[in-house]
Amino acid sequence: MELTQVIKRPLITEKGADLKEKHSVYIFAVDVNANKIEIKKAVEKLFNVTVERVNTVIVAGKQRRLGLRKGLKPDWKKAYVTLKKGTKIQQLEV
Repeated sequence: MELTQVIKRPLITEKGADLKEKHSVYIFAVDVNANKIEIKKAVEKLFNVTVERVNTVIVAGKQRRLGLRKGLKPDWKKAYVTLKKGTKIQQLEV
C-alpha cells in the first residue's frame, strides 16, 4: 500500500488541538485496512518525524436519511499518532 493511500487526511478538531499541544498527538483519518506498522512508516516518511506510538479506532458509520430511504455512511478508521518528545509536524501547524 502506498504512503498516500494509508493516510487520507489529518483531522483538525478541538480535541485534536488539545492533544497536539499537551502530548504531541496528531489525529489522522487512515485507510480501514492499514495496520499500525504501516501508519507509523507512512507518517515518518511523509512528515520526517519520529513516531513513538500509534493507536487506532474504527469509527462506525452514521445512519442517514433522504426522504423515506435510509442508508449508512461507511465505517472509517482514525489513528492517534504520538510523536517523540519535542518533535512537531510543521505542515499541520496553523
